[in-house]
Formats: sequence, structure tokens, C-alpha cells
Amino acid sequence: MPFTEAASHRIEYERIGVGHTGRPTLVLLHEGLGSIAMWRDFPGRLAHATGCSTVVYSRYGYGNSDPLREDRPVRYMHDEALVALPELLDRLAIERPILVGHSDGGSIALIHAGAGERPLTGVVTLSAHVLVEDISVASIAAAKTAYETTDLRAKLARYHADVDSAFLGWNRVWLHPEFRAWNIEEFLSRIACPVLAIQGDDDEYGTMEQMRRIGARVRDVELVALEDCRHSPHRDQPDAVLEAITRFVDRISA
Repeated sequence: MPFTEAASHRIEYERIGVGHTGRPTLVLLHEGLGSIAMWRDFPGRLAHATGCSTVVYSRYGYGNSDPLREDRPVRYMHDEALVALPELLDRLAIERPILVGHSDGGSIALIHAGAGERPLTGVVTLSAHVLVEDISVASIAAAKTAYETTDLRAKLARYHADVDSAFLGWNRVWLHPEFRAWNIEEFLSRIACPVLAIQGDDDEYGTMEQMRRIGARVRDVELVALEDCRHSPHRDQPDAVLEAITRFVDRISA
């Protein structure tokens, strides 16, 4: 697995070079406990379905990237969107990508797009958060209990070189009292590119209010609600997600 550097940290990445001429590059941004490996076969399936070269990477503190050495600040997703992601795109010479973000990754994509510092072809979010809800905090508190009392730690250790820093870095900041005020809606109305927002009806980390707020503030937006689907649409309803993203990429790349 190759490595690059972003925000002074070593970052693992993978490039799937199947892109057709004139198609944008997809850049996948993983969830709060994710990594390259946790996407499983989804990046490859997405690349071939869309005909787009695809880059997937593990953010600082995840996978085989540098392990986290400090507590995450409340604005850690802003830091990823405004500092680390632009540097990574520059180092990998990626221009006008489509950002495809799951959960935290979706929030990072929305912040990056709303900042308007560089042009994007589009944004796809899977179960993104734009504010903190009671259901989010309750599920993250339950995850802490599971990490301490079940085999969850052992399962996550397959995907992270330093599983404790990966889990606790995410879990502690989301359960910090100051994080309850976290909100990124100010970025939504400033997004200039098209956005596709996908969320499952049974998402255990957020209600459909998250997607409704994206729909109310983004100018060019398509909303897809999936039945029988929890917080990971690409795992619970992979065919529907691949179809929706492929249709979206075809439309905005025409």
C-alpha cells in the first residue's frame, strides 16, 4: 500500500485506475471508525460501475496511517476538510474530484465543498451528519459499552494498526459535552457543486432530519432515502447505492 503525507502525517492510500477519458476521479472519505480496509470491495465496485478512477485513503489515526497521538478537537472534521484533504488532493494531483463520504467522511466532504476554496465536480454523502442529535450520542455511548464488553475491539483491530487510538479518538470527542453544539449547516448554502445525499430509514446514528436539512440548504441536491437500511448504505443496500451514484455521476459528468 503506498503512502503520502497530509497535514504532517503519513497517510495510506490506494488508487483504482479504471477511469474512462473525461470522467472525474472519485475520492472516498470513510466513516468515524473506518479505513481503506473497512470499505471492503465497495471502492472497486464503485470504480467499475461509474467508469471513474477512484482514490481511497485512511485518515490520520486510522488504518495504517499514522496513529492518533492526541485527543481530537471538537473541530476535527473542519481540520480534515480545510487542511488535510486539500493537501492530500494536491499531493495526488487530483483536480475537480467527486467526493464520496460516509458518515464523518460525508460531513468532511460537505465542509470542504462549502468552503469553496477549490472546484469540485460533485459530492456524494452516505449518512452524513450536519448536527448532533440525541440518537447519535446514545448510539455512540452504546458503542463505547460494546467496545469495553464485547468482541467489538477485536473486530475493529483487523482494520486499524492502533485500534484503541482509532476508536477512542472518535468516541471521546463525540461524547464530549462541547460537541453537542457542533453544527455545519452554515456550509451547506455555500456549496456550488451538485450533491447526492443518501441515508437509510433505519439509521441508528441519525434521523432523516440530517438529510432533510441538507436538502433544504443545498442548491443542487438529490435526496435518496433507502428502506431496510441502517447507517452503512453501501453495505446494507449496495446495489441501490451503486445505481444512485452511477446515475448521479453520469448526470453531472455529461
